[in-house]
Amino acid sequence: MTVVLPKAYHVRDELEKNGVDCIAESAARHQDIRPLRIGILNIMPKAEEYEFNLLLPLGLSILQIIPVWIRLESHAYKSADPHHIARYYVTFKEAMRESILDGLIVTGAPVEEMPYEDVHYWTELTGILGEARKKIPSTLGICWGGLALAKFVGIEKVPLPKKVFGVFPTRNLQRNHPITGGLDDVFACPQSRHAGIADAVLEQEQKAGRINLLAYAEDAGYTIFETPDHRFIMHLGHQEYNSKRLVFEAERDLKAGRPDVGPPVNFDLKAPTNNWRANRNEFFSAWIRYVYLTTKYDMSVKS
Repeated sequence: MTVVLPKAYHVRDELEKNGVDCIAESAARHQDIRPLRIGILNIMPKAEEYEFNLLLPLGLSILQIIPVWIRLESHAYKSADPHHIARYYVTFKEAMRESILDGLIVTGAPVEEMPYEDVHYWTELTGILGEARKKIPSTLGICWGGLALAKFVGIEKVPLPKKVFGVFPTRNLQRNHPITGGLDDVFACPQSRHAGIADAVLEQEQKAGRINLLAYAEDAGYTIFETPDHRFIMHLGHQEYNSKRLVFEAERDLKAGRPDVGPPVNFDLKAPTNNWRANRNEFFSAWIRYVYLTTKYDMSVKS
């Protein structure tokens, strides 16, 4: 249960309050285990405020994690703290030049209503995904990140008439799967998106042998699926969210006055309750365990 972070990192105290040990990289090098370098391509608004949502479940893994925060060269990060981005974020090329990443996470982004080709960093992102598919054992896409991975393998998204927003009972479709198998048969999962992929399309893709379907929500569709080689796993939900994040998004949407966005389903804004925490922790711990067991690492590479 260790994440490797600089001593003055902005969420270090909060992580330790939540049971995550934080150690410096110098201390990690003296321990008898190789930390996993997990790249996190963070495209969320106010990037530094979102980091805690991923560092907490990743840090609860039994393995040491070095988060490698990745920025896009073609994205301005206007809502983020520029000093934080400059200090802690690197480009994908810089991250891979230092040492091969063991795993990669592509976060969500508030662009799911736009055609992919109109997203100004789409060309750069597809280049990163192409290299990741060849060199990184597992890439996890979250929400729009999951849709982007699906697009990369030829599966189109569709706009939704109403935002899928709230906490949805979700069926585990493969109880023997190395990543999702440990989740409950039916688990709660937050969703917050304006786009998705039609059930019929994903079912046809599975019949053709191009994807494996892993989880399904009656009112949100197939929410977790993967490529058969397990190198891309697409999670259209937000299991990493905490209850405060859902409250924030609900208040933001209410202020915007959008008619296609209602209050979150199965979630009480006046008494917010997190009923997905255990399955969140299991999902990310299982993904880290899978990365650890499948990664092929050249120990001669200088860490």
